[in-house]
Amino acid sequence: MSRSTAKSFGVLKLVGVSLAAFGFAFSLVPLYRIACEKVFGVRLEQGPASASATAVAPKERWVTVQFDGGVNSKLPWQFAPAQASMRVQVGRQYEAEYSARNTSDRAIVGNAVPSVAPARASGYFSKTECFCFTAQTLAAGESREMPVRFIVDPGLPAGVKTITLSYTFFKNDTLTAALGAGQGHAGVHAAP
Repeated sequence: MSRSTAKSFGVLKLVGVSLAAFGFAFSLVPLYRIACEKVFGVRLEQGPASASATAVAPKERWVTVQFDGGVNSKLPWQFAPAQASMRVQVGRQYEAEYSARNTSDRAIVGNAVPSVAPARASGYFSKTECFCFTAQTLAAGESREMPVRFIVDPGLPAGVKTITLSYTFFKNDTLTAALGAGQGHAGVHAAP
């Protein structure tokens, strides 16, 4: 292979790798959205178009949202919703509260994992603000009220009359160990 042919081939490889990297980076946003919605059950906001769709919600459609909460056995917290259920109008934003209390004698970091049932309703239940978006740190004996704001999309299938929003809190061993080691807790929600 001559030197100029090798240079041309090298340039072509460089251009090909650059295009592949650009294509991969460009595909990360839709892949992230799919992973959040399908794997974790978190519906990401669609932007201004979805806001206008919820603004014209039919006024007569109401559903019941039931709230549930629990903790993994490795987490010495008490966690429960402030109310068992709420009747909501589709297309309107509502707020519900959960309360958490650290029953141990040391600070612990926890993460909440949400789930929505029935599964066919999960794509129509949007959390606009939620304690589940970040890790939560509770000092020994600390209690905290944790709000969740949500909207039930007007496109919810007509057969769905009740939606259950459930959270399970798990101990975040890595961030809890960092607290114990005095490394701080960057990115972890601190007590107000």
